[in-house]
Amino acid sequence: MELKYEKPAHIETILKNLPAKPGVYLLKNRRGRIIYVGKAKRLRNRVRSYFTTQADGNSKTLRMRLEVNDIDFIITENEVKALILEETLIKKHKPRFNIELKDDKRYPYIRVGWGDAFPKVETTRRVVNDGSRYFGPYTAMWVVQKTLSDLRRAFPYLTCDREITGADERACLFHDIKLCNAPCIGAVDRVEYRAMIQELMDVLGGKAENVQRRLVSEMDAAAGNLNFEKAAGIRDQLKAIDYITNKHKVVGKNLTDHDVIALARDERDATVQIMFIRNGKLIGSDSRAMDNTEGESDQTVLEQFISQFYAKASNIPRELILPNEVQEARILERWLSDRREGAKVSIHVPQRGDKRKLIGLAQENALESLQMMRAQYEADTTKHEIAMAELQEALKLPRIPNRIECFDISTTQGTAIVASRVVFLRGVQRKSEYRRFNIRSVSHRGSDDYQSLREALTRRFMRWKNAVESERELSPDGRDKDETWRMLPDLLLIDGGKGQLNAAQTVLEEFGIADRVPLAALAKRIEEIFQPAQAQAVLLPRRSEALYLVQRARDEAHRFAIASHRSQRRKMGLASRLETIPGVGPKRRKVLLKHFENSIDAIRSASLNELSAVNGISKEVALAIKSHLD
Repeated sequence: MELKYEKPAHIETILKNLPAKPGVYLLKNRRGRIIYVGKAKRLRNRVRSYFTTQADGNSKTLRMRLEVNDIDFIITENEVKALILEETLIKKHKPRFNIELKDDKRYPYIRVGWGDAFPKVETTRRVVNDGSRYFGPYTAMWVVQKTLSDLRRAFPYLTCDREITGADERACLFHDIKLCNAPCIGAVDRVEYRAMIQELMDVLGGKAENVQRRLVSEMDAAAGNLNFEKAAGIRDQLKAIDYITNKHKVVGKNLTDHDVIALARDERDATVQIMFIRNGKLIGSDSRAMDNTEGESDQTVLEQFISQFYAKASNIPRELILPNEVQEARILERWLSDRREGAKVSIHVPQRGDKRKLIGLAQENALESLQMMRAQYEADTTKHEIAMAELQEALKLPRIPNRIECFDISTTQGTAIVASRVVFLRGVQRKSEYRRFNIRSVSHRGSDDYQSLREALTRRFMRWKNAVESERELSPDGRDKDETWRMLPDLLLIDGGKGQLNAAQTVLEEFGIADRVPLAALAKRIEEIFQPAQAQAVLLPRRSEALYLVQRARDEAHRFAIASHRSQRRKMGLASRLETIPGVGPKRRKVLLKHFENSIDAIRSASLNELSAVNGISKEVALAIKSHLD
């Protein structure tokens, strides 16, 4: 039987007595463990929404409420306080159903100790209110170190721990190699040194023009006075500044202090791309994976990213640029402004202009990151082995499911019904063994998924039977011409529920292999897995590699079926346009489509000579085609 939810009486009592006030709610399972933490403007409305029929369409909510045995709540002064408390509790308890920002890290910054008499320049991952000036964030420490290396050639700042009095007898080695201007021996005084550091900060802040103009003027004057050594030194300074300023892409004069955020996702995974813009220049970007996003809206994923990312961020920009509106934008703005020590922070969704182009660039990078993440998973054999071992244990399979065959049916209004079969070998897609079955036993005036599935499986296992029993199917070396039919799967996975499971079981019994081929059906509603002769469905752990594997197989079968279905409909549309041309019957239509690669536009644009050059197309027929399609 399918998993059904019946609300416990004590849960109903809690729901009826929840306050209509802002706060945080905690959903707990039977062991008292917190499985979800959320915030709400009105606790009563938000918590009750999980237990209504409107929530039945969200697989994540369905799975979660099956485990809920108790509900706690904490009333807060306002929604901003609720957001802060929610983030704190998520970080503390790590609830399994909450969206989670993965690979949390602090970004590196460049710190200038401006509060000191002789400021030093160094790297840090923490921004504190100590009178220092901070520049960043940068996406990697090596970027910071390379920037400082270039800066030091232009601005030879202090790195030692000496007490600077100007009375030391000798400078260190760095002065000899022109990487320190030696205030320790009085080569420069405090005013001169701080003036140099101010120019260094101007360059880091994207305001290098005045510094460059001064240096060019000094270089020209030195060259005019025949002081070529000094001119060469200034030239090297200019080169270093040019390298620092030019390696950051200029994105717009009106963009000063912004973070551009974009989202890419599929049914299970999500990545957020963030681009850091400071003083009109793109100084870096990074992608972050978001876990447990299935069933959540884009708005919710973005809201969770912002609250988790900026809770630990050392630098808050004055504006976030997002691809679409988020419901809690005003609350997030108030919270971000508080974290920026009262300086206003705004959230903007541009519709046009440079900011919209930046969103497009960020979304393109987010999509690339998502594809890279999937590719890395495909190459991770350890995860595949874990997934197969977990699946064998959960489904009590007789052997490791090294070979999984997954079937899906695609049909739209009963036309062009297609079954697809995809194969996963040791957790990896085996695209060379993907197959399509054009369903013939079901009328195109109606659809019958069960009969379509029976036909596809019957044809699949008939080919297996023929392959193993008929010598005519063997090549001279004794191997099957198409090994894909000789192999029985370690797990036959069907996209569907109990009805599809029973249809597949009937076919296996007809071929006498029901005891040799383990069978399971994956229902999308809450991702429960049905097996023959098992009354209770199996729910794999939400973050398990096994669930990820069967979802990938199911989704790939669906994608392949849909692609086949679209191809069939397109061909049917092409053929129908040719059917009304006098003198063009089925054979000539087939020849024309093959010759012009299924392109009606190519047939229409072809000349009379090109049409008549096709085998079986006379000049009269070519003229009829031209007159009909023009």
